[in-house]
Amino acid sequence: MIDRIAGFISRTLFVVAFILGGLAVWEKLANMTGRTLAFLRGFTPARLVELTVVLLLFVIALELRAIMHRESATNGPGQAGGR
Repeated sequence: MIDRIAGFISRTLFVVAFILGGLAVWEKLANMTGRTLAFLRGFTPARLVELTVVLLLFVIALELRAIMHRESATNGPGQAGGR
């Protein structure tokens, strides 16, 4: 059950990070033309990229956790990584 929840959260965070990255590019292009996106009040493109990286870090951590649990289920407790 917890694996399904972690998988859902991982996929959701990845989609949100992808959207934030796209918004960062869009905002930067708007800034280059002298405009801004009104709904991003106070969020610079650098800040959006920073938030994207933080979300992707959590996605990587959740995926590594899933890999670790899959490996431990395959090898059994007390065995060393399949060597």
